Amino acid sequence: MTELDDGSLEAWFWRRHANPRSGWSRVPVGAVIVYAVYRRDARLLAGALVWTVCNPFVFPPPETDEAWMTRAVLAERWWVRAEGNGTVGLARPNVFNGVAATGFCVALYAAWRRRPRLAAIGTALSVSLKLWWLRLLVRRYDARARAEE
Repeated sequence: MTELDDGSLEAWFWRRHANPRSGWSRVPVGAVIVYAVYRRDARLLAGALVWTVCNPFVFPPPETDEAWMTRAVLAERWWVRAEGNGTVGLARPNVFNGVAATGFCVALYAAWRRRPRLAAIGTALSVSLKLWWLRLLVRRYDARARAEE
């Protein structure tokens, strides 16, 4: 995890966010936000947003990078910083993240309009495609690491 050791505040943040408990505990937050919008529950929405912001600061840095979610966070940072890519776009793999973001917007709109089936489909699509995007990044990240050995 040497790419996260440059001493900056950003590196400190990413080291802590790389803890698999940080990553996995953020996965259901999108669903909680959609549910809060559907229920018109401002407290639940505020709690989900506060958790999203505070989450990386709650967990210590991971001891190793063996966990899949740790490598997913490292791969995302590598993809954006070292490779100079964005996170959405029309090319693979970013198209998956772009469609995931669109699915989340659909889920929020459906929740606001109180259409539970569409909200659930949009949420499931969003989470599934985000994890698929991370899966593809982890494959590339791991392949790069093997090639450097």
